Amino acid sequence: MASKGTTYDKLQRERAKKAKAALKRERRQDRSTDTSEAMPIGDNGYQDNPDDLLAHLTIAHARFEANEINFEEFEELKTGLLERLAALPIDS
Repeated sequence: MASKGTTYDKLQRERAKKAKAALKRERRQDRSTDTSEAMPIGDNGYQDNPDDLLAHLTIAHARFEANEINFEEFEELKTGLLERLAALPIDS
């Protein structure tokens, strides 16, 4: 007899989708308000934000755990995101 509960993988995919949607929503709101802060521009053309980069890292982890991407793709994404995060200025 099969269990009718939600699987852990499905929960992870749903969390990743919600994080991605929140990131897109935040990015749209940020574009609508003019920010004149000097922040480096990322590879995607948007200004990098630590919260956005960490959200992308969370999504990459979820995709790797769900076997949507292989290890090499995951490492490439992770390295790129961490390099961009390290390049951001530190707020004091």
